[in-house]
Amino acid sequence: MSIPQKGGGPIESYADLVSFFSSGEKPKDQWRIGTEHEKFGYIIEGNKPLPYEGPCSVHAMLEGLKRFDWEGVYEGTTLIGLTKDGASVSLEPGGQFELSGAPLEDLHQTCDEVHTHLAQVKEVAEEIGAGFIGVGSSPKWSLEETPIMPKGRYGIMRDYMPKRGSMGRDMMFRTATIQVNLDFSSESDMRNKLRVGFALQSIATALFANSPFLNGKPTGYLSYRSHVWTDTDNDRAGILPFVFEDGFGYENWVEYALDVPMYFVYRGGVYKDVSGCSFRDFLEGKLAALPGEKPTQADWADHLTTIFPEARLKNFIEMRGADGGPWQRICGLPAFWVGLLYHQDSLDGAWDLARDWSISDLEALRRDVAKAGMHASIGGRRVQDVTRDLLALSRAGLKARGRADISPDEGVFLDPLDEVAETGRTPADVMLEKFNGEWSGNIEPIFDEMAFF
Repeated sequence: MSIPQKGGGPIESYADLVSFFSSGEKPKDQWRIGTEHEKFGYIIEGNKPLPYEGPCSVHAMLEGLKRFDWEGVYEGTTLIGLTKDGASVSLEPGGQFELSGAPLEDLHQTCDEVHTHLAQVKEVAEEIGAGFIGVGSSPKWSLEETPIMPKGRYGIMRDYMPKRGSMGRDMMFRTATIQVNLDFSSESDMRNKLRVGFALQSIATALFANSPFLNGKPTGYLSYRSHVWTDTDNDRAGILPFVFEDGFGYENWVEYALDVPMYFVYRGGVYKDVSGCSFRDFLEGKLAALPGEKPTQADWADHLTTIFPEARLKNFIEMRGADGGPWQRICGLPAFWVGLLYHQDSLDGAWDLARDWSISDLEALRRDVAKAGMHASIGGRRVQDVTRDLLALSRAGLKARGRADISPDEGVFLDPLDEVAETGRTPADVMLEKFNGEWSGNIEPIFDEMAFF
């Protein structure tokens, strides 16, 4: 989750809320790719979760990474993240270590960024006795033994989540994801990309399903992370039907966001609990915690980071449906979406494939892929077959993006996904086979097989 937002003065009018989104419009030659990935850290001796403090800890990792010219981000005097050259390292509530990558021009740069980050993490982790694994859910640690990171927003969210859903704390402390952030050129381009993103997010969930375990045992789900989101906080999660309505645009997202209950306001280095309050009331100076005070543009940006639908609009578009995984698959997610959304023919083809699916179809698919992965179905077709078609469209889109000075073609990053589409076996299916076979029902081998290094 985000570090505190900065910049921007007071919100003077409704137009300021809208302009936050429209300010993201860019000509095609300025479209960039931003990739985020989370991973679980652990103490190698005993495979215990990595605490915030101590000789083998999250804090030690952050301090160690400063040698690579990362600058510390602090909440008060507490080190909560790092920043450098448009990228950041931040902490999820249970200590999941997140790289939020810089906006980059191509997928080769993305994979170089991931490789460099993981090499730096490896150097520091080996010195302190830590390891990291790429999966979508915490493999064995209970909520009680999972540490909470010392960020004020997480204490507020931890207390509020159980009021809105049964699995909010699981989401916070025991899931990890890969996301990709992409640009748009206009309101209509945003509309088209966001619709395709919502329609196809569950296909990405199936392709990247990599979270079959919790508390050391199979959960019955291939993507337990995705299942968790079905009852986390439905005021701010899920599929948004209004995105598919005629005339959808920035103002519709503003209206939606104004009615999503707030969590907090950040003032003077402290998160103030305003959970359940309305940003509309904040605009009128009616927050009891900040009487008479009106929001800034940074407050609006902060609030937008607390909205968690399957795809999310900021001044770029976030694709949010994939489980965490090993580094080759980290590169596969941006490849999948860039190929579909950054080439008009592929974008049109993706929408043609999904345009007849109803909201109820999409909701059912969202539930079904969490359990069935490639063997779920929609519109009378198996997800496996739909995925093959989408990967072909994506590969064509990546080929059309080709630059003469880059080899191999960006489509190489789709290769691990092709294997899933051809075999129908997700990474979760493979892990479950091992758990029931060579692992003999013991979760501990996951810390070797899914380790980043």
